[in-house]
Amino acid sequence: MLDKLVNAFGPSGNENEVRELIKKEIESYVDKIEVDAMGNLYAIKGENPEILVCAHMDEVGFMVVEINEDGTLKFLPVGGIDIRTVLGKRVKVGRNKIPGVIGSKAVHLLKPEEEKALPQWENLYMDCGFTKKDEAQKEISPGDYAVFDTEYTENGEYLIGKAFDDRIGCYITLELAKKNFPFPIAFVFTVQEEVGLRGASVVGNKLPVKIGLILEATAAGDFPQEKDLGRFPAPGKGPVITRLDKRCICDKELVDLLISIAEENGIPYQIKKPTVGGTDAGKIHLSREGVRCAVISVPARYIHSPVSVIHKKDVEHTMKLAAKFLERTGGSR
Repeated sequence: MLDKLVNAFGPSGNENEVRELIKKEIESYVDKIEVDAMGNLYAIKGENPEILVCAHMDEVGFMVVEINEDGTLKFLPVGGIDIRTVLGKRVKVGRNKIPGVIGSKAVHLLKPEEEKALPQWENLYMDCGFTKKDEAQKEISPGDYAVFDTEYTENGEYLIGKAFDDRIGCYITLELAKKNFPFPIAFVFTVQEEVGLRGASVVGNKLPVKIGLILEATAAGDFPQEKDLGRFPAPGKGPVITRLDKRCICDKELVDLLISIAEENGIPYQIKKPTVGGTDAGKIHLSREGVRCAVISVPARYIHSPVSVIHKKDVEHTMKLAAKFLERTGGSR
């Protein structure tokens, strides 16, 4: 299932394919499934859950904004993408997933000043093999989305693919939904996290929960510069527990509980030290009269790029830590 989730086409605002995959996989394990006007998917066990588990379905990607006369496509990023990572990369474009390449000037054609400057989005284009505008218009329209064309693969203990942020969170949430927790619980898969936590803005208002557990991928910094070790988490060293980031200060009691559970059960863990980024907790914790939130993340190298890398053990340990956390918090109702 993880390979299907990672390979799926699902940029912010166009998560339909991911949502249908999840819905089909989870429906036999829950009592009720709903989709709200934003596109968030709610899979609920029992009545009146006070705990939710949340992961976002969307990935960073692109939107076509114009078709040039020569059939190439002008585009802009959807979500935070470092422009240096996209040059020469393969993409899938539009409703028919037309294969293409992100093109720019060849190095032989660059002026000296261009060699030292970062490329600009307005100077890049997608080449899908069309030679005329009307030819491209038969397959693609302005407003169509594109994503990186990177197939999921495994290399020993490492998993490689696009969109681990946050399909790995979706995968773990799905697996948790298959467990028999003896209390009501809501499993929520949100949209548009990468463009401002927009789907999560409505989740906490729809579900009057008391505790939210957000499952994410977070940037690993162990590679390639050794000096980053100790500041950023590293794959293979356990799930990452967030104390705070730019959008949320996690509930201290829940953070302490996560640490205690990890230590009691021999689960390796890391603390997210830099206060960078944000998760759906940033919106959910502000819902209604407030929701106590905790965040567990799988460390991933090179997120928001054409390919990222995670460690199998981190996935297993994150799942175990999340399950033990739910048992403790749900059992104290």
